[in-house]
Amino acid sequence: MKLSVVIVNYNVEHFLEQCLLSVRKAMQAVDGEVFVVDNNSIDGSVKMVKDKFPEVKLLANNKNLGFSKANNQAIKLASGEYVLLLNPDTVVEDDTFSKVIEFMDSHPDAGGLGVKMVDGSGKFLPESKRGLPTPEAAFYKMFGISKIFPRSKRFSKYHLGYLSPDEVHEVDILAGAFMLMRKSVLDKTGLLDESFFMYGEDIDLSYRIVKAGYKNYYFPETRIIHYKGESTKKSSVNYVIVFYKAMVIFARKHFTQKNARLLTNLINIAIYFRALVAILSRFIRQLIMPVADGALLFAGMVFIKEFWSRPRIYPGGGDYPQEYLHYIVPFYIFIWLISIFFNGGYDKPLKLRKSVQGMLVGTVVILVFYALLPEQMRFSRGMILLGTLWGTIALPAFRLILHWLGVEWIQLGEKKSKRLLIIGDENETKRVSEILKESRIKPDFIGFADPTENREVKDIYLGNLSQVKDIISIYKIDEVIFCSGNIQHQAIIDKMAEWQETSVDYKIAPEDSLSIIGSNSIDTRGDLYTVDISTIAKSANRRNKRLLDVLFALLALTMSPLLIFTQKKPGNFLINIFKVLWGKRSWVGYHQGRKSAVHLPKIKPGVLTPVTMLSDNNLSEEMIDKANMLYARDYSVVKDFNIIIKSFRNLGG
Repeated sequence: MKLSVVIVNYNVEHFLEQCLLSVRKAMQAVDGEVFVVDNNSIDGSVKMVKDKFPEVKLLANNKNLGFSKANNQAIKLASGEYVLLLNPDTVVEDDTFSKVIEFMDSHPDAGGLGVKMVDGSGKFLPESKRGLPTPEAAFYKMFGISKIFPRSKRFSKYHLGYLSPDEVHEVDILAGAFMLMRKSVLDKTGLLDESFFMYGEDIDLSYRIVKAGYKNYYFPETRIIHYKGESTKKSSVNYVIVFYKAMVIFARKHFTQKNARLLTNLINIAIYFRALVAILSRFIRQLIMPVADGALLFAGMVFIKEFWSRPRIYPGGGDYPQEYLHYIVPFYIFIWLISIFFNGGYDKPLKLRKSVQGMLVGTVVILVFYALLPEQMRFSRGMILLGTLWGTIALPAFRLILHWLGVEWIQLGEKKSKRLLIIGDENETKRVSEILKESRIKPDFIGFADPTENREVKDIYLGNLSQVKDIISIYKIDEVIFCSGNIQHQAIIDKMAEWQETSVDYKIAPEDSLSIIGSNSIDTRGDLYTVDISTIAKSANRRNKRLLDVLFALLALTMSPLLIFTQKKPGNFLINIFKVLWGKRSWVGYHQGRKSAVHLPKIKPGVLTPVTMLSDNNLSEEMIDKANMLYARDYSVVKDFNIIIKSFRNLGG
C-alpha cells in the first residue's frame, strides 16, 4: 500500500465532510487508506463519517486525547509506505496525492513534505514553508518585526519569506495541516511527541526528521485550501498560552540550555504580552459601545440640567443637590443601558432601531421607579423625558458616524442582501439554491454559470466558466459558490487565485451535502451556510428565553398557593420553579427520548416540549425530530409563551 491518510477531527463536521470528499477523489489514483480519528466530537461528525464514508477507518475516542495521541493511534495501524497527516479543515486537489508520492519516490533523501496552502479566498498562506524557531527567529515573529520586513533573509526566518512560494525548497519545518512523511523514517525518528497536546508537535517531528539525516521539502506544484482557525479560535487567550507553552517544550527538548532559557524567557514575555492584548481587546470590544453611550447620555443630561432645567426649577438661583448628578443621573443611565442591552442594542452588527427601542423601554422603567420614590427624591420628570429625547437622537447619530467611518459591525436598516453566483451543472445549481433558501440568507440575486470552459450554455446560465470574471463585474456579484461535484478542486483554486482582484468571497458546495463552506479570515468560526436551525442559538433569543424563564418562574412562585391546585403534579411544579430559577432547566426545551438525526443547538432541558401540547402521544421519531428542528429554526419568545399557556397543567412534568 502506498499511502495512509490520517485526519484528526474535533467538532468540525461540515469541514470534515468536504475534506473527505476531496480525499476520496484524490485517492482514486492511489493505492491507499484513510483514517479518521475523532476526539469525542458532539456535532454529529462520527455519524456523518459512518453514513457517508464507509470506506474510512474510523477511530472514535470517548475523550479528547489531543492532536499527537490521536494521530499516533492511526499511524500505528497504518500500512502505507507514506503517512499523511491532514487537517479536517482542508481541501486537496484531485491529483495532490499522486503528485506528492511521485516527488517522494524520486527523492529518496526526502523524509517529509509540505505543499502550497491557500486560504478560503485563494491567498497564499506563509506558514506553508517555515524555518526553525530559533530564539532570533521567534523574537522577530513574536514582536511583529517579520511582518514589517516580510522578505528579509534576516527578519523573516520563521516563515522563510525570502524564498519564492512557487519553487521547490528544502525547509526545516512542515505544517501540521499537510504533513507527508515516509513511514520508514517515522520508524527511526519515532511518532509524534505526546507531551504536546496541541500545537508544536509538527515542529518537533519535522526537526527530528532533519536531525535523523533526512530532508524536508516545500512542494508548491500542488495546493490545498486550508480554512485556518476553524477548530480553535486563534485570537483567544487560551490559544496564545497553549501555543507558546508548546514552544517552551520544544526549546527545552532541542536547544542548548542557554538558548532554551533565552527562548523560554522570550516566550514567557510574549505569553503575558499577547494574553494581555487579547484580554484588553476583548474587554474593549465588549464595553466600548456601552461606555460611549453612557458618556453621551451623561453629557446630555448635564447640558439639559444647566441650560434648560435649572433656570426653570431654580429661577431665583440655586441648583440641584449634588446627589442628583452623583447618584440619580447615573442610575437613570444605568437603566437605559441595561434596557438597550436586553433589547439587543449591543448585539453585533448594531442596529439603530434597537438603541431607540431600548431608550424608550428604559424610560418607562425609570418613570415607574420615579413614581415610587419619596417626594424629596423626585427632582424633575421633564429631565427624564428630555434625556430620553437626547438619547433617541444622540445614540443613533453616534452609530451613523461610526458607520460613515467604516466600522464593519454597524448596520443601518436591514442587512444588505448578497448577490450570488453558483457555478455547477443544472442539478447541482438547483440543489444548492434550495440550501440557500433554507439557510435564510435571502440573497438579492442568484445567478448560474456553466462549470465548463468555452461551451455554449443553456438559457438558465449567465455564461460559462471562462466568462465568470465578466459576470462578476456586470452583475455585481458578492460571492461565488463552486459545486465541487462538477469542478475539480485544482480548477477551483486556480479560479480563486485568478479572480482575486474582483474582491468577491468564495464558498464550496460539496456534493450530496447540506452545507456550503467557506472562510476568509483566521477569526471566523466556520463561514458556512447550512440548512438553518440556529435561530434559537442567537444571543438575543437566548437572552430573551432566559428572561422569560425567570420572569414566569417568579410569577409562578408568587402565585403558587393558587396555581398549585391547577397542576397534575403539584410537588414537581414547585421543584421545577426553583430549577428554572437556578438555571438548571428551561420552561420549554427539546423533546427528549432519542438522539436526534439533526444536530440541534444546545439548550437547557425543558419542562415542556414542542410536542407536549399535541393530543397524539404516538408520534413517530421522524415527527418528533421535525418538531424539535422547527422549534429551533423558528424560535421566538412568543412560541415559548404559547407552549406554556397551552400546556399549563403540565408545568409539574
